Amino acid sequence: MVTEEGIVIRSDTVSAWVMTMKTDACESCSAKGGCHIFGGGKDTEVEAINTAGAKPGDTVILGFESGSFLKLSFFLYVFPVLSMIIGALVGQETAGNFNIDAGTFSVIAGIGCFLLAFLIIKLVGKRLSGNTRYRANVIKIKFRASSNVSPDND
Repeated sequence: MVTEEGIVIRSDTVSAWVMTMKTDACESCSAKGGCHIFGGGKDTEVEAINTAGAKPGDTVILGFESGSFLKLSFFLYVFPVLSMIIGALVGQETAGNFNIDAGTFSVIAGIGCFLLAFLIIKLVGKRLSGNTRYRANVIKIKFRASSNVSPDND
């Protein structure tokens, strides 16, 4: 399970909006520029399923299933690149059918497939956003806002 610490900004009975913070561990990671569990390497607001009953101001631990995280990472990072390569190869092979320069058509087809991949990601992302399997969960309240004490020590 991939975990991240953050502070609850707001919450309701179902969800908690958590501000995750870049940590020291992020600095030593080779993917620090492009990862940070849910966003681009900075403090990020994440909507998580509030299974622990966290309230605004609480410091919490978010969890995200590793398998789901890897699938989404592949889909977001590898799928567009593969689409571009396949588009370029298909463009190279089919350029003769359209009496177009193979290099030019290869570039156009590659860029077209790359953009199409992002459209597919957007459409599939909307569908997956409702699936709890692909959402973060508040798995533990580390510190309560009101007491500034770990709930384990109550």
